[in-house]
Amino acid sequence: MTEQTFVLPDVGEGLTEAEIVQWRVAPGDTVAVNDVIVEIETAKSLVELPSPFSGTVGELLASEGSTVEVGAPIITIGSTDATPPAPAQPTTVPEPDDAGGAVLVGYGTGGAVSSRRRKPAERPVKASVGVVAKPPIRKLARDLGVDLAAVTPSGPAGEVTRQDVVKHAEQASVFRNIETPEWGAVREETIPVAAPAAPASIDDAREESIPVRGVRKATATAMTSSAYSAPHVSVWVDVDASRTMELVKRLKASPDFADVKISPLLIMARAVMWALRRTPMINAAWVDAEDGAQIRVRHYVNLGIAAATPRGLLVPNIKDAQAMNTRELAKALENLTLTAREGKTSPADQAGGTFTITNIGVFGVDAGTPIINPGEAGIIALGAIRQKPWVVDGEVRPRWVTTVSGSFDHRVVDGDGISRFIADVASVLEEPALLLD
Repeated sequence: MTEQTFVLPDVGEGLTEAEIVQWRVAPGDTVAVNDVIVEIETAKSLVELPSPFSGTVGELLASEGSTVEVGAPIITIGSTDATPPAPAQPTTVPEPDDAGGAVLVGYGTGGAVSSRRRKPAERPVKASVGVVAKPPIRKLARDLGVDLAAVTPSGPAGEVTRQDVVKHAEQASVFRNIETPEWGAVREETIPVAAPAAPASIDDAREESIPVRGVRKATATAMTSSAYSAPHVSVWVDVDASRTMELVKRLKASPDFADVKISPLLIMARAVMWALRRTPMINAAWVDAEDGAQIRVRHYVNLGIAAATPRGLLVPNIKDAQAMNTRELAKALENLTLTAREGKTSPADQAGGTFTITNIGVFGVDAGTPIINPGEAGIIALGAIRQKPWVVDGEVRPRWVTTVSGSFDHRVVDGDGISRFIADVASVLEEPALLLD
């Protein structure tokens, strides 16, 4: 007895591997040339592979569910015939000469090259287990958990049809909703919705109810309005802020800044205004006017700083921040922060903002997707600045790294403007000398 090894062929889709879905034979089974021996699944389709040899199945070299590369052995078949086996004939009608049909590598090279594509009228190949069904029907049966051997066929020559599989599945209570119902005579109907259930009773010892009012109520209203009216798009970028940290250190040591607080937020504020000047649409706002929607571009910056206070979130803003030098801006940031923490921020200080910065890094947070303050088109977040490994000139070095993230109103500004703005802010944090232009 001679033993033949069948390798996984190239099924003509330009793929390099396939998954063994189901073996149709077992060791000891007798097969003839063109008997289906295995079903494989490529990235594109399910394919039944016929045997190129006749004889007795020896060993299954790949298990069901495993992924096999093209050219790898998958089965051995022993033959008592001393003469070399004839090449397996394709199981489909040959394509015309100019159709460019694919060759199943490993099936032999004798005879004309033929395609494995099947024409609709072609009879399916009958597997050695005796079930006659086309690949889509086999897949449907597998998806529904139906054993094809238990299905009574109704098609020509004993072929199992789609309706056979569906009927069997319905009888087995596996799948009951595959049929599409007819359109009803009634064109519309109203389905009553139950009233909301009454809130469960509160265990006063374990829970408490806090009335929503004041700053919390105003914040909730503003954030809900913004979230559901402005289509938010969020972007972020990691930044080497080592030179920003060096600048902060130098400013702290400078006598000119001895009486003001210096932090990375100051450089971030300067970076934001530099970037707003280069992309003014970020400093705009969407306005719904009586004569139609408008985009209002502000040629000044009332820079909002999100502040966590005992009363809740406040966003006071620095009026005409674009006209301030670095020392003036540092002093304004310090006064704004102290006033907010003391709960003395007036409504006028919170009105008229054009763009907001939120410094989430003070809480140890790296990045976020903040909600835009109403009346503005964007908000940017400065994450925690930490020492991290960073590649500099091809070498990994410890650097001060942060993440700059932000949300923007996509009605006002497009993706290119958003990306350009974030990149500009990141550029200044990486090289504060850009502010000297």
